[in-house]
This record gives sequence, C-alpha cells and structure tokens, in this order.
Amino acid sequence: MSEDKFISIEGITKRFPAAAGVVTTVFEDLWLSMRRGDFTCIIGHSGCGKTTVLNILAGLDAPSEGTVIVDNQAIEGPSLDRAVIFQSHALLPWRSVMGNVAYAASSKWRRWTKSEVERQAQKFIDLVGLTGAEHKRPAELSGGMKQRVGIARALSITPKIMLMDEPFSALDALTRGTLQDEVRRICLETGQTAFMITHDVDEAIYLADKIFLMTNGPGAVLAEIVENPLPKNRGRIDLHRHPLYYALRNHIVDFLVSRSKTFASDVTDHDPRNVPTVRIGKPGLVVASGADETIQASWPGLSRPSTSS
Repeated sequence: MSEDKFISIEGITKRFPAAAGVVTTVFEDLWLSMRRGDFTCIIGHSGCGKTTVLNILAGLDAPSEGTVIVDNQAIEGPSLDRAVIFQSHALLPWRSVMGNVAYAASSKWRRWTKSEVERQAQKFIDLVGLTGAEHKRPAELSGGMKQRVGIARALSITPKIMLMDEPFSALDALTRGTLQDEVRRICLETGQTAFMITHDVDEAIYLADKIFLMTNGPGAVLAEIVENPLPKNRGRIDLHRHPLYYALRNHIVDFLVSRSKTFASDVTDHDPRNVPTVRIGKPGLVVASGADETIQASWPGLSRPSTSS
C-alpha cells in the first residue's frame, strides 16, 4: 500500500433493516483514502452516516459491503491500533486522571511494570496540559479537563489513527477553542493520523488537511474532497485574514445549505471511485478529478476574497 493510502475505505455500504421488511441504505459505495499523518474531517447533515463510517473504522461496526484497510491490514474488529474519542468523555468515574490513562496504556503493554505504565501515562497527561491533576477523579474535573483526559488516554496507546466523534460539541466556545488548539498542536508535533466528525465548518477549516463532504442520507454518497489551501502552520487569530479563507468557507457552507440536498439529481454522472478533489485558489475554484484533469468551476453563493497577496 502506498503512503497515499495508509487508510483505504473501499466500496463500503451500510444497510439497516427497517419496518415491514424494508431495508434502509444509509450510504452506498463509499471510497476514500487518507495518507499517514493526515488530519481529515467528514461533514454532512445528520443521517448521512458519518458516525457509522467512524464506527466501521474503529471496528465497532461492520459494513454491509466493502472493506476498510489500515496500514495494509483489513479491519475485522476493534484494535488498540485505533483509538476513539467520543462526544462524552467516557471516563471511569472511580479512577483518577492517572488511573484512566494508565488503564489504557496497561491494556496495550500488559507486561510492563506499574512504573513503566505510569511513566507512559504521565507523558501524555503532561502533553495535554494536566500536570498536577493526576490524582483527581472525573467528578473533580471540568468538562474541558475531562476531554483532555480522553485525549491523553487515546494518545497513550500510540494509535495508528485517532478517531474523534464531535469530541468538543458539548463544550462552551472558549473551552472548545482551547482544546482545538491543543489537538492541532499535538497532531503537528507527533504526526498523528486523525479522522474527525464535525458539524462545525470553522472547526474543520482550522483542524483538517482534507474535508470530506457527504450528501444527505439515506443513500448518502461522498460528493467532494476539499483540500485545505491554508498554510499548515495556520493560527486561529489570523485564520480569517487569509485571502482564501472565505472562499473555502463559503464553498463548504454552500454545499451544506443547498448542493447536498440536490446532489443526486444535479450530478447524474457521479463516480464514487473517482470523487472530485476541490482545490480553491485565487484564480478561481479548481476541481481536480482522479484523472488529474482540472476544470474551472463556480458554485452558487461562492464569494471571492477581496484581499490579495
């Protein structure tokens, strides 16, 4: 497997039985790939199967059809190679911060001594900024601190991929921004591969290298892969000043507001194995197909930035 396909989702479909023998297809024939070290976000309306895709990646669910390969191995169930951070912190209430993180580390390195496990746990407790809170239990922590413990716990097992299901959605805006900064810093420092579900367009633009846009469900498909044109070392304060920021944001918002609803009727020749990659630049909106062709495209509601460099 090439580095371009460290994670390869190959033709997965998910169907659920419904009432009166009817079968509901949540999404169908989904193909996408991720490179090692990529931070990717998937965006779409409720019901398009985002969480189901994440659960399949985690090995917590199985596709009705297709397969998922991570680092040359097909996913056949849960694995410590893949860590999940849920919307709720899901901490063990009777264990301290150290106890929660150490429990994860000891589950991977069963032959380690207690001191080795705690040394591994301490490394990631320090990394998420919880030094000094090691002996506190979840009831003594704020919501943001609990999510920090969840992040430290996930990272402590050194996973090949970190899966995040809207981990900041229940937090206040200030805490959410702080944790976004922390996750971005950690991923840049460690080269961690990450796959995240979000409904927040600005969160996706700040964190992700690539943004996957899903059409409305049931019967959802992957419509576009949007490459983030903003610099890798982007900062939150100056994000909105970048000349491509509003073009990128407007393109994603326009998709969610209008194009995601009419995609099936508007794009009759959609090829799920050759999903267009959208690259937004100052000369215009360029859509690159899998065949390396480029065409100029203009979507309704897309506004061009007024600044130039």
